[in-house]
Amino acid sequence: MFGEIAPRYDFLNHALSMNVDRYWRWRTVRRVPPLDDRGPLLDVCTGTGDLALAYDRAAGGKLPIVAADFCHEMLTLGRAKSERRGSTERVAFIEGDAEQLPLADDQFQIVSVAFGLRNVADTDRGLAEMTRVCQPGGKVAVLEFTTPRRNPMKAFYSWYFRNVLPRIGQWLMKNNSAAYEYLPESVGGFLQYEALTERMEAAGLAKVQFYPMTFGIATLYVGEKPIS
Repeated sequence: MFGEIAPRYDFLNHALSMNVDRYWRWRTVRRVPPLDDRGPLLDVCTGTGDLALAYDRAAGGKLPIVAADFCHEMLTLGRAKSERRGSTERVAFIEGDAEQLPLADDQFQIVSVAFGLRNVADTDRGLAEMTRVCQPGGKVAVLEFTTPRRNPMKAFYSWYFRNVLPRIGQWLMKNNSAAYEYLPESVGGFLQYEALTERMEAAGLAKVQFYPMTFGIATLYVGEKPIS
C-alpha cells in the first residue's frame, strides 16, 4: 500500500492538511531541538524523509542523520529529495524495520517518528527499539495524529476524517488500495494522549509529556531516556 501511494505521498499530505503538516514538523524540531555536541539523529518510519530533512535544516547541516523506513519506494523518493537539497552527505536513508532496527544501542541524541508509529504492528516493540538506540539523556519524539477532545471540533473532525478525507485522497490517487480508508481507521484505533504516554514510560522513557497542536488534530509526545 505504501509503495503504491509513494509517488503522490508528499503532495497528498500537504494538500489534505492544507500544509499544516509542515507546521507540525517545524514545531517538533523546535520543541526537541538538536544539540551540536550530542552526535547523530534518527528518524524512523521516515517515509520520504520530511522530518529527517527538517532536522537537517535545524542542525545547520552539522550533524549526521539516519532516516529509516521499510518501504523501498518511499526511501527512493526521500533520497532524491535529499539530493535536491544538497544533504546526501549528511542524511543517510536506510531500509529498516522499526521493530528490529539494524542499529547499535545508545547511539542517537534524538530518535523521532512522525505519523508512523501507528503503522508499526507491535507498538511496544517499536517504542522499545527507539529507546534502545537513543543515547542516555537523549530524547524520543513521537508526532502522531490524534482526535480532538472538545466539541465542536471533535465532531467536525471525526466527520471530515471518516467521510471527506478518504474520498478526496482516493480521487486524487485513483487507486484501488483504499489507502485513505486506512488512515482514519488507523488513527481511531491507535493509542492517544495518556494511553500512549504510559506505553512510552513502559518502554523505559522518563519525563514523558504530550503537546496537542491545532486543536488536538496532531500531538507531539516527548520522553527522555534516563541516565543510568
